[in-house]
Amino acid sequence: MMEIKNVYEADVLVVGGGVAGLMAAIAAAEKGARVLVAEKADSRRSGSGAAGNDHFRCYIPECHGPDVERIVYEVLHFSQVGQCHDPHLTRVFLRRSEEIVRKWESWGIPMRPTGQWEFTGHAYPGRVRSGLKYDGKKQKAVMTSEAKKRGVTILNHMPVIELLKKDGRMAGAVALDVSAEEPSLCVIAAPSVILGTGCTTRLYNNMATPGWMFNLAYCPSNAGGGIAQAWRIGAKLVNLEMTSRHAGPKYFQRCGKGTWIGVLRYPDGEPLGPFVDKPDRACGDITSDVWNSSFTDVMKNGRGPAYMDCSGLTPEDYDYMMWGMDSEGLKGMLNYMDEAGIDPRRHAVEFMQYEPFLIGKGLEIDEHGRCSVPGLYAAGDMVGNFRADIGGAAVFGWIAGEYAGSHIGENAAFSDEVVCALPHVAEVRVLCEKIMNRVGGCPWKEGNLAVQQIMTDYAPSGPHTARSANLLNAGLKYLGDLRQTLLSSMSATCSHTLMRALETLDLVDVGEALMHAALERRETRPPHNRADFTFTNPMLGELFLTVRKEEGNIVKEWRKKDNSR
Repeated sequence: MMEIKNVYEADVLVVGGGVAGLMAAIAAAEKGARVLVAEKADSRRSGSGAAGNDHFRCYIPECHGPDVERIVYEVLHFSQVGQCHDPHLTRVFLRRSEEIVRKWESWGIPMRPTGQWEFTGHAYPGRVRSGLKYDGKKQKAVMTSEAKKRGVTILNHMPVIELLKKDGRMAGAVALDVSAEEPSLCVIAAPSVILGTGCTTRLYNNMATPGWMFNLAYCPSNAGGGIAQAWRIGAKLVNLEMTSRHAGPKYFQRCGKGTWIGVLRYPDGEPLGPFVDKPDRACGDITSDVWNSSFTDVMKNGRGPAYMDCSGLTPEDYDYMMWGMDSEGLKGMLNYMDEAGIDPRRHAVEFMQYEPFLIGKGLEIDEHGRCSVPGLYAAGDMVGNFRADIGGAAVFGWIAGEYAGSHIGENAAFSDEVVCALPHVAEVRVLCEKIMNRVGGCPWKEGNLAVQQIMTDYAPSGPHTARSANLLNAGLKYLGDLRQTLLSSMSATCSHTLMRALETLDLVDVGEALMHAALERRETRPPHNRADFTFTNPMLGELFLTVRKEEGNIVKEWRKKDNSR
């Protein structure tokens, strides 16, 4: 059986060394907890914030005034992130956001790079703005340093592949050591586990470059691991059927459309939307946030393509935009533009809508970051009832770590001997050994492409596509068949390909959970379009749908949004 190389003990295990994970680790350590971070890559440059970011959604009273409700309303009704929020969590987040912004600034992350609080981009003309412009190029290295100062142990190249539960509560996890070519396993005993594994990518066909899975706007290694592992131990998932679709430059997938200072236009020069008709540094062009399907719609109706036109930029605003893109972590795109001689002041850049993925859809949490399984927490893009991207990851990562670190004795830890003897540990060892020992089997890429094809065909996410009970039931059958095929035929040759193979199995689980949720939502509420339920049911407007596994059965429940103050 595959070797268990090391056994670790911690008060708090943080799964994922992204922004949410590192903030959770720092907060828990400050409360006196022994904290261990298990990171798939290297925490200095990992996750969707690896190379930077330039917008941090927050509430700064000296800029916004004393009434937080003003910003709550904007986030819930006038932002691209408020659709699937529990309003209570929005309020908790905004009330803590200034504290985290100032922490980052004290650590050396430039939150006022121009010398003042500056809110620009992702905004409507004439309305209050909540996106703080900052320089995040070095944010991950800074947070890694702060974690180490507080005694946090960071295990890089150590993805968690299975969560462990005993007597109804968390006991720890199994991790895969991919630091060498030959894989080995590690067991981590911990009564509190904080998941921060980011958004779920590689679930649907890549819209820009089919077959090239890693041309993605977000971190391509975020393959639903935390969501799938929590699903397998019975944690509640929420809003999973409401997939997201980002947009940006065509074929070269990159985030940062709110950093572009220009006007989205049809080929004849007419603006796509009514918000701006010339470049506006303060607002950008929010059309694509409001009309999310715009780039796909104009291609389908023949009026496209749609272009980002920056020809009216002043030299000062052009420099500001280029600096913002560098802060956002778009160095690769900027280098390509330089090499190809592309100047956005002279060359319009075509934009497109990217493939569906999961961000702000996943684990259900409460105001402390707790999930439905005792001892399990989540923060960041994998949370299903709150989303605020980098700001949300930072703030709720801190909140989850703070609470977990303050309640170390709430659940007594199981000994490492007890954790290592759990049946799941042996099951994982057998699975990994079979995949590694299989000769001439199917490589992980074929399995991942099969998952993407099934999801794209049988659980499509709008626009211009529809789901139905017939399609979803067929998709569930095919995913079940695919799982059995992968379990009996997938092979790997090294630690890296074994990791990818296990990610593929996680994606099958995420896809199944999503399809079960989509079956239960018997209405059309974009991007979830049902051919057999074509109207939006107003009675479901204030409800969230949760799904979970219980003794092999799928449990689906509707609940009211939490709007407490």
